[in-house]
Amino acid sequence: MTAIEISSYAGLTAMTLLTLNILIGLVMSVKYNPVRDWPHRRINTFKIHNWTAYIALSVAILHPVIILFSSTAHFALVDILYPVNAPKQPWINVLGALALYSLTFVVATSYFRRELGRKTWKTLHFTAYATALLLYFHGIFTDPNLKDAPIDFLDGEKVYVELCFLIVIVAAALRLRWQQKQPPPRVHRPKRSSH
Repeated sequence: MTAIEISSYAGLTAMTLLTLNILIGLVMSVKYNPVRDWPHRRINTFKIHNWTAYIALSVAILHPVIILFSSTAHFALVDILYPVNAPKQPWINVLGALALYSLTFVVATSYFRRELGRKTWKTLHFTAYATALLLYFHGIFTDPNLKDAPIDFLDGEKVYVELCFLIVIVAAALRLRWQQKQPPPRVHRPKRSSH
């Protein structure tokens, strides 16, 4: 197995974890309660959501680093950090780098969510959707062998990435539909004091 193949599997693993992470986040956003609803068990979805993000970030960092050990790719550290002039697929790798930096931002701001305050953190957390978009586009349009071959959108790995992308789109659409059906939030008006 080559370094490029190992890197490709690391990328797919990170993408799988992030897809799971987004789905868990969407479930949490609709206040789903696994004790009240299926599976009727105590499951700490918050903890699972956090850990899938931490592990995904770690694997996502490994994904480009492994390419440095390839004897055929000829990537240097600068090509990983700033892939504009990378020897292979520079622009699609820019999307991958932006996805990694964006993911780092989402995880870091989530780690400091208490210090940031809920409103600020929540606004920053929406970056996760841009991260997902960059991630899926990078996964779909990258030649996994780094040979600048035409993309086979029906290749098994590509179909898997496309399915993950589709699942997230459908889940996000269902989440928006759920939100539109909710009653408007009640406005809290302070009580007037009687004199």
